[in-house]
Amino acid sequence: QVHLVESGGGLVQPGGSLRLSCTASGTIFSLYVMGWYRQAPGKQRELVAAVTNSGSTNYAPSVKGRFTISRDNAQNTVYLQMDSLKPEDTAVYYCNADRADWGRNFWGQGTQVTVSS
Repeated sequence: QVHLVESGGGLVQPGGSLRLSCTASGTIFSLYVMGWYRQAPGKQRELVAAVTNSGSTNYAPSVKGRFTISRDNAQNTVYLQMDSLKPEDTAVYYCNADRADWGRNFWGQGTQVTVSS
């Protein structure tokens, strides 16, 4: 079993920045693809960014150039640096650990990000 704990959410003004963290326990963190997803009220959960165990990244078009995902395998932690935040970035952000070839997929409890003046 993998336990994921997110932190770093909060209220920020448009144009501001936040950094989300997700720390994993109970597994060999470095073997998993780590991702950040978000879900706004009334909308489906969507992929924001992901980083493979080799460090390759991909981003949703809506956040590319503004968000940066990174991982520290020594600390079992994945980060999401969010800059130039917009009101439409408001959502609950979830950390995900995925190893599809093992049939393993785990979610954190989510952290609220609100972008508002």
